[in-house]
Amino acid sequence: MPRILVIDDEASIRELLKDFLLAKGFEIATAEDGETGLNLLKEEKFDLLLLDLMMPGMNGMDILRNIASEKMDITSIMITAYASIQTAVEAMKLGAFDYITKPFNLEDMHFAIKRALDVTRLHEENNRLKKELKRKFSSNKIIGNSIPIQNVIKFIEKIADTDSTVLVTGESGTGKELVAKTIHYQSSRSRNPFVPLNCAAIPKDILESELFGHEKGAFTGAVNTRIGRFELANNGTLFLDEIGELAPALQVKLLRVLQEKEFERVGGIKTIKVDVRIIAATNKDLEKAVKEGAFREDLFYRLNVIPLHLPPLRKMKEDIPLLLEHFVLDISKRKKKEPPRILPETANYLINYKWPGNVRELENLIERLIILKEGDIITPEDLPERFYDKLQMPKVFSKAHMLSSEGVDLNVMLDEIENNMIVQALEMSRGVKSKAASLLGLNRTTLIEKMKKKAIDFGAKTVE
Repeated sequence: MPRILVIDDEASIRELLKDFLLAKGFEIATAEDGETGLNLLKEEKFDLLLLDLMMPGMNGMDILRNIASEKMDITSIMITAYASIQTAVEAMKLGAFDYITKPFNLEDMHFAIKRALDVTRLHEENNRLKKELKRKFSSNKIIGNSIPIQNVIKFIEKIADTDSTVLVTGESGTGKELVAKTIHYQSSRSRNPFVPLNCAAIPKDILESELFGHEKGAFTGAVNTRIGRFELANNGTLFLDEIGELAPALQVKLLRVLQEKEFERVGGIKTIKVDVRIIAATNKDLEKAVKEGAFREDLFYRLNVIPLHLPPLRKMKEDIPLLLEHFVLDISKRKKKEPPRILPETANYLINYKWPGNVRELENLIERLIILKEGDIITPEDLPERFYDKLQMPKVFSKAHMLSSEGVDLNVMLDEIENNMIVQALEMSRGVKSKAASLLGLNRTTLIEKMKKKAIDFGAKTVE
């Protein structure tokens, strides 16, 4: 229930508003002077302030100035019998949402209050979403404990809150847009837009309009003026993905914007100034493209102020178990399904796969398995055929485990296989016994008993 504070030195106005607004379902507090009202604002939480302008001692303008200097988060409506354009403008400059003159109609007042509260709710929701985005794209949300990915995280933390242009390179699917968003939402520009544009996905004949916008009548079909991505990203970040696909003519125009921070819309003559941070990304070797004459050297050096290379997944195999756990839980939650368990042998196939599509390919595979799988366990048989390349599988069985004409000691063989699987599970879980037991389908106490019985010592790596 919204809480409203009424500050007015006239008792009749205070009582009138209190009775009316209580009947409308609001919680009401009142104050007979500015000093009392300001103390209430500091002590309690209110959603709206109804404030009289002319009061003895501290007047309405004084209270607004105090609210501004103390950075209090409160929406206010000014009430006065001494209406003038000058005082209205001054009140608005100090943060008042509306300005109502006495005598006022109670229903008009109710309408103004509802409008003010609607705007307050939108403002609070906007702030909540921005905080959620900042949390979602914090650097510690990038999954991985390997040295390459930890180096990327440290680098992002170092460069995020600067205005320098960043060039992110790496194979397709390595997470270049995720990194760009993380940089933006960890910077001082996080309250302003993050605007992405895939240069390879837009036809070349309309890409200029997408970047810079166009004026009405600039070309056939331009029936209205359109704002481009640069204007949309003003005071924020523009992410230019696949920058290597930019045509030579647009490379020249992009270079000018980077240098001068200004441009004209297509068909326009008005120069538009913008303050935009550029993060570009490519899976191409731009230095090679420069040597071949396919990419401008001056633009390359403008973009390559801070280079950031993302390693492929095949060079971070130790991160795959963490990524598997993350994607299984995240995708299951989004699809409203129970998270399945991935068998250790299934995980072995996934860990030893080459992953040409990198993290995106892994995420897409887990999503497909969760959607199509009917049971609660993902087995090797659930994987696509490309995962059955024997050259990619670890050799769990040695030649000593093969049946010979002399026969075998089955108990010894099974004991060796069990030892092998326990050690693999401990390695995959980085020594966390509860996770290793889960991978093996055992209780944690059962795993500990087996380790003691078999004298399996995983050293200081194991975690109770």
